[in-house]
Amino acid sequence: METTRVSSRSELGGVGLPLGRPVLVLVGGADRMDVADVADLERVLRELVPLLDARGAVVLDGGTDSGVMRAAGRARAAAGGRFPLVGVVVAELAGAVVPEPNHTHLVLVPGRRWGDEAPWLADLADVVAGAAPSLTVLANGGAVAWEDAEHSVRRDRPLAVLRGTGRTADEIAAGGEGRAAELAGSALTTVIEPGDLRAHVEGVFAAG
Repeated sequence: METTRVSSRSELGGVGLPLGRPVLVLVGGADRMDVADVADLERVLRELVPLLDARGAVVLDGGTDSGVMRAAGRARAAAGGRFPLVGVVVAELAGAVVPEPNHTHLVLVPGRRWGDEAPWLADLADVVAGAAPSLTVLANGGAVAWEDAEHSVRRDRPLAVLRGTGRTADEIAAGGEGRAAELAGSALTTVIEPGDLRAHVEGVFAAG
């Protein structure tokens, strides 16, 4: 795993990733995501691997060995994926977590708390994609997932919410109130079933 530490957004283009590629940002549940739900998401993500490889895509997430990130790493390994899988982690907290071992890159960013990586994750997606299409996928999620989803929409990045995966994703899928209603009402937000994810990603990447 190639690890790079950055201290400014101007350094994000020099972390060793290919630029001008389609980008998939995976956000959502971590330690509080059930083992069975992680396994279900892994199966869904495994179906994406050939498409991601064929498109030359780069996948970004939070990098730790839990929840959505564990599902992404295991799916890539199980399907023999070749695409870069990049974790973005707050540098001060990196010593307290175990990186998901199937990630190819780890980018350490400034901050003091969980969630401080959210704008950096969104910025890195912008830098890597450039004019290429990008998409954020939300599965499950807690407090930080709200920030990730909002950063995606603020940057005009489409947000796909996986219905039935729990917590934040299901609140948005239901419309809810406050933040959930705002995100659900955005023209950039699409609520889909997990089984429809591959077709949705393919559509977004093809449209770009």
